[in-house]
Amino acid sequence: MRAALLTSHGLDGLSVVDDLDRPVPAAGEVLVRVQTVGVNQLDLNVIAGLGPGAAARLPRVLGLDPAGVIEAVGSGVSPARVGEAVVVKPNIPCGSCAACAAAREADCAAQTVVGVHREGGAAEYVAVPAASAFARGRLAPELATAAVHSLPIVINALDTIGLVAGERVLVTGAGGTLGQAAVDYARHLGAEVTAASRRPIEAADGVRRLMATDAAALASALEATGAPGFDVVLDVSGHAALLGAGIAALAWGGRAVFCAASIDSRLEIDAREFYLRRKRLHGVASADLEQVRRALELVQHGEVTVHVGSRHPLDEIATAYRDFAVAPPGKVIIDVA
Repeated sequence: MRAALLTSHGLDGLSVVDDLDRPVPAAGEVLVRVQTVGVNQLDLNVIAGLGPGAAARLPRVLGLDPAGVIEAVGSGVSPARVGEAVVVKPNIPCGSCAACAAAREADCAAQTVVGVHREGGAAEYVAVPAASAFARGRLAPELATAAVHSLPIVINALDTIGLVAGERVLVTGAGGTLGQAAVDYARHLGAEVTAASRRPIEAADGVRRLMATDAAALASALEATGAPGFDVVLDVSGHAALLGAGIAALAWGGRAVFCAASIDSRLEIDAREFYLRRKRLHGVASADLEQVRRALELVQHGEVTVHVGSRHPLDEIATAYRDFAVAPPGKVIIDVA
């Protein structure tokens, strides 16, 4: 079986091999014949052995979000699922804690991640729990891969802070895959959206665009607009300093939510201003199963658009990781099949 196997930290430790055994689905699992998988910041953390990626034990097959077709099932799974087109949610809840019992799988403290704690989907086959393999209907595999991780996290973030139509929303990190999903979903909910990014981006009609290479530039750009404070800030940039600038731009009672801290994690805020102006801050790192289903339905019905950027064959996955930071906007896709 061909797979992107990381044997040591650094891109030099990554190889595509053809002698791995095809996995066998355990009880409650399905075997997916993979068509596409995405490139994610977490993959880079695994390669570097940093942050949440340090939890991976090498050698490890990479790849968080594979889409494909179920080839076989383990005991306890209906044989009728064989042949079903699916996409895999990378965060796998334990299924037995209080959060899982309450259908709040995103808050499961024992969740594991495909491609980090278990073998990933940058391979011809991957075995995953059946509950984590979601039917994708006629949704193309690359679009399912682009949607399954990013959009559900955004949905969870905006569910968490209770965004309502008409509110003013600032999205920082809007040029990335998560940021594009955040802009599109906030517009879908009827928000007035300002999109801030480090590089020029295309945005839908009615979205205000700001260029901000760092926190100081963002603060200056916001001041230059003369706009009132924001009701909501959604930061997906991975830069804590940008999150801090966004929090400073919140109006009275404003809510901030962030979904990444992969670049820098030290957050500085004016604590007095924060509590006197009744601001709130939330962190979101995953999604509930229901939110994954909702995300896939939104994309299938054309209500929210997901964006595909560059595409690479499996043999060129190291190039895709190397060029990730400068890739064109949209989800970077690895074509496995």
